Amino acid sequence: MHLFGELWELLVTLAVGGLSGWLAGYFMKTKYSMVINIVIGLIGGFLGKLIMGILGLGGPTNIIGSIIVAVCGSCLLIWLVRKIAGK
Repeated sequence: MHLFGELWELLVTLAVGGLSGWLAGYFMKTKYSMVINIVIGLIGGFLGKLIMGILGLGGPTNIIGSIIVAVCGSCLLIWLVRKIAGK
């Protein structure tokens, strides 16, 4: 039963990462593949939660909050990469 819980958590994390990366790509007008979108979403989710923690806001407590934080973090990540790359 414990393995099922961990597998489910991994699938939800990948789904939230993929959706968040896709939404961020849509908002930021990028043309990345689904794999890159998932990676951007996962890193963006981590970045968003990190920033919320630094600001003392705590982490999201539901799936919608997690998606919003991950999308915001993903947009920030795309913006930072564009600034560093000079595009």
